[in-house]
Order: sequence, then C-alpha cells, then structure tokens
Amino acid sequence: MTFTDDEIERYARHLVLAEVGGPGQQRLKAARVGLIGLGGVGAPAALYLAAAGVGTLRLVDDDAVALSNLQRQIAFDAADIGRPKVEAGAAALTALNPHVRIEPVAERLTAGNADDLVAGCDVVIDGTDDFATRFAVNAACVAAGVPLASGALGRWSGQVGVFAGRPCYRCLVPAVPPDAETCARVGVVGALAGVVGSMAALEAIKLIVGAGAPLAGRLLIYDGLAGTARTVAVAADPDCPVCSRG
Repeated sequence: MTFTDDEIERYARHLVLAEVGGPGQQRLKAARVGLIGLGGVGAPAALYLAAAGVGTLRLVDDDAVALSNLQRQIAFDAADIGRPKVEAGAAALTALNPHVRIEPVAERLTAGNADDLVAGCDVVIDGTDDFATRFAVNAACVAAGVPLASGALGRWSGQVGVFAGRPCYRCLVPAVPPDAETCARVGVVGALAGVVGSMAALEAIKLIVGAGAPLAGRLLIYDGLAGTARTVAVAADPDCPVCSRG
C-alpha cells in the first residue's frame, strides 16, 4: 500500500513517531472503524479518526442534526440543522480528509441488525446514550471478535473503556441501571464530549497500530470539574450472559 505525496505530507507527524511510522500509517489506511452514534462522543472521535487517516469510517446513526447538538457535536454546524447526521458527518469528514472512505448508515443499531453493522470493522466505537444499543453493539462485537471502545459522559464527568473479548461491556454493566441518566436530562458541558471522544479515538488508533497499552479490561474515569482521572480494572463476570458462553 503506497501513499500519495499529499498523504505523506498530511500524515508527516505520524510518520516520524516510532510507534506509528510508515507501517502503522498503512495499518490505519487499511482499517475500518465503526462509529455507533454520531453524537457528543462519536462526532469528535470521527473527526480525529478521519484526520489520522483511518481508511474507512462506518457512521451509524438514524438521527438528524438539531440546534441543541451544536453545543458539543463539533462535526456539524448551523447549516446542517435538519440534515441526517450521517449525511452531514460524511460531508464534514470528506472535507477534512478526502482520502477517507465514508460508509453512512442512517439506521439505529438494534439487536436485529448489530451483527451486520459490526461486520468488517477492525474496531468499533460506541458513543450512544441508551443501554439497549450499548448491549446490542457489545454482543455483536463479542460475537465477531471486534474490539469495542466505549465512551460515556454526563454533567462534568466521562469514562472510556476498551472491551476485547473478556471482560465485555456487560461484565461492567450487567443490567440497565435503575437510575440511568441521559445528557438531555442531566446536562453535559460541551468540551467534555471532546475529551471523551478524543480518548475513544486514541484508543482505536492504538489498537489499530499496536501502540502502547490500550484500555483493555480497564475503565478510565475523568472528572472534569476536579481535573482528575483514575483508571480501574474491570473484572470478567463468570455469569456474564454474553462473554461467558461456551
């Protein structure tokens, strides 16, 4: 796989990194990352993955851009209001990096279509805010053997974890919490979405190029108000209904 002169200049800061270099950049170009939800987490993650030169981005979201999204979903602007998010996102990402192939899927991921939407991906990023979708994408990733980077946020705090086999996301969240909250209900500071989305993109890049220690089996919890972060281990649940089978 060769690079054009434009790509060599575009990715120059990657090419001089020992952990990426030419081979790592080739792996990025050959990779497909699925982004489930093009919202607060998915929008900034998509921008950084496109900028990094990930060859194919599969955007999965059935929603349209709303004015209230613009406070944190930085892949969109005011002219996009009312457009499908995957359509507006595809335009923004192509404008940022025309070398990236975009696969827009204007559907909501469900248990019925999750396997198809995950198929062919090297990494999946889940930035959705409902647990039915999170459980469905987790089950599909476990079945397909695809690493899942999961990002969540609310108010002033966020978290990012990587699930690659065991433990899986259901080991961390075995059932829908009774006090489950969404950003629409509790609010969220916009810049926090950028932090969590960027972290999720970074984990995907590390997984693709084989750099460093991904957050596999760990959860990074960031407190934006305090300016602190901590990492906790996620234990495999021996009774997990998803990853303990077989």
